[in-house]
Amino acid sequence: MQQLNNFFINLHGYLGGHEWFVYFLVGTGIFFTIYLRFPQIRYFNHAIKIVKGKFDKKSDKGDTSHFQALTTALSGTVGTGNIAGVALAIHLGGPAALFWMLVTAFLGMCTKFVEVTLSHKYRDFDEKGQVSGGPMYYMKKRLNITLKNNKVIQTGKWLGIFFAAATVLSSFGSGSLPQVVSISDSMFATFGIKHIITGGILSVILALIIIGGIKRIAYVTEKLVPAMAIIYLIGAFGVIFYNYQNIIPSFFSIFKDVFSGTSAVGGFIGASFAFAFNQGVNRGLFSNEAGQGSAPIAHSAARAHEPVSEGMVSILEPFIDTIVICMLTGLVLLSSGVWNEKVKNQFQQTDIQILANSYNSSTSSDVDKIRHHLNGGEKLAVYNGTLNIENGKVIDPVTIIHARSIAENIVIFEKNNPFSGKLEVNTGQFVNLPGSLKIEGESLVHSAQLTTIAFTRSFFGKWGKYIVAIGIMLFAFSTVISWSYYGDRSVTFLFGNKYVIIYRIFFVLAFFFASFTDTTIIWNLSLLTVVFMAIPNLIGILLLRREVKSTIKQYWVDFKKEHPEVKIPEKV
Repeated sequence: MQQLNNFFINLHGYLGGHEWFVYFLVGTGIFFTIYLRFPQIRYFNHAIKIVKGKFDKKSDKGDTSHFQALTTALSGTVGTGNIAGVALAIHLGGPAALFWMLVTAFLGMCTKFVEVTLSHKYRDFDEKGQVSGGPMYYMKKRLNITLKNNKVIQTGKWLGIFFAAATVLSSFGSGSLPQVVSISDSMFATFGIKHIITGGILSVILALIIIGGIKRIAYVTEKLVPAMAIIYLIGAFGVIFYNYQNIIPSFFSIFKDVFSGTSAVGGFIGASFAFAFNQGVNRGLFSNEAGQGSAPIAHSAARAHEPVSEGMVSILEPFIDTIVICMLTGLVLLSSGVWNEKVKNQFQQTDIQILANSYNSSTSSDVDKIRHHLNGGEKLAVYNGTLNIENGKVIDPVTIIHARSIAENIVIFEKNNPFSGKLEVNTGQFVNLPGSLKIEGESLVHSAQLTTIAFTRSFFGKWGKYIVAIGIMLFAFSTVISWSYYGDRSVTFLFGNKYVIIYRIFFVLAFFFASFTDTTIIWNLSLLTVVFMAIPNLIGILLLRREVKSTIKQYWVDFKKEHPEVKIPEKV
């Protein structure tokens, strides 16, 4: 399992974790923002009116209303990325990573507008009138190459197949597996409910919902999304206002190290600009999925007689998901002060690295060496050989890094008793660590565990952890519901409707088994599947940039004819 995790990490380093992908994603957002003259600002108010149904027509075709399409797409994006993902971004890159998440969201509002407009324009209806849409459809219909002899090369078809296959994979790696891991971990930590029980109960509920298709999914999400947002916002404001003296310093910390990186503070080792930028952009994409091409599948089902109005509705999605909810989560983490505090916790093996020498967290030179080691600079020697353990304590002169911090007061237990014996270590990692052993100590924590601790620093006290647990369950489960739809529309594109039931069975089974799978490896797998979808989608919308612009222009021409009394934000 450790080797598989390392493979995912190494492959991600060449793809989503590499600078080229970050610049490609951000660059696409910047290009369309300028090319279309900041539509995320100019069309924002108009989008709200569309969601309210002000310009609906009885003749509009589709399976869902604008509001249902928005809540379905939001249920797919408002998930563990808003709770655990923000915590992981700040844990890795410091407060500056949150700034780059917000920038990614602002640019993503425009990117999503473009991808949804194209996907809605080229959606398909089957013989029963059910909608199938998404980037794979505009790719298939518009990205083929026509030669001089009028021969057509089906490049768009194959690009669509690649995207659809990546979406099916991503429905497991991004939309299902990490979500249920976060749910089951939270339920176990908060209520003591075993992972397998949580997974079993939610698997049954999931099966009952997704068997009804998009109409039942939309019916559930239009009620679930507003409810879960209200619960989470109340809890978040409870933390922020309880720590009111830290609100201004927290805001300041987000912006002051944007171009320099965050220095070491508390248990936080520090992060370079490049590392904070990379983590912020990647976590921003994971949170709002702008450019990934997933949300257009939900928006394609919306009832509308033209595509641009639904594209405008999608502008609201990254705003709500990242600029509002993720920003609040970030302020919770920063104002509570937990993001750089070491706490007692049980170590996950995939978060552990053992260095060959002893380093002291109170020595600035040692901290600098470890910071460079963790942030891609000069590497320190890792331990190889046998570790000697006496009465739970490591007696060899090594340094154990856990969750990117120097771990302290480490005790190794075997069935709740201090362990004595020898443990093999290879390249800084434990080899074949027995399942009966657990390692405890003080270190930084990340993901949902960090947000849970932060929510206890509030007016609600220890009850704050229940808000996080409920929030994670609702956020993550709603994401799973939406991603099941994204996957079954992709299966329809690839193989036809008759294979959707097989996909749904596998989807529910994978959801169940993932409820008791290691967290870190699931996160690393999900980062890869995001990239496999984003690359063909970003290429596609860039190739069709002129069509997008002309489609928007025609929308305003037609809109002005139908609603001459309405002041429009576009010069026709």
